[in-house]
Amino acid sequence: MNNMNQMMKQVKKMQEQMLKAQEELATKSVEGSSGGGVVTVQVSGHKQVIAINIKPEAVDPDDVEMLQDLVMTAVNDALTKAEELANTDMGKFTGGMKIPGLF
Repeated sequence: MNNMNQMMKQVKKMQEQMLKAQEELATKSVEGSSGGGVVTVQVSGHKQVIAINIKPEAVDPDDVEMLQDLVMTAVNDALTKAEELANTDMGKFTGGMKIPGLF
């Protein structure tokens, strides 16, 4: 019975640490870019786009498709980095396992 109580305390402590780590992810951000930095996208640790910056030289009215591609590439780059950040921060608790709904 004592072992069960000890295990429950450890589980509760781990849950608290995971919750804190998830909260800390909201305060972290990563940046993705494309076109040598003419388009940058900042994404939170919770994978929400915070900012998109487009330098004037990226805007060509005759080639809107290129700008669309640059934005898409920068967003995907930032989201990939946010996923890596979440996996790094939360992976400490899950041992690298992907737990649905956790992150």
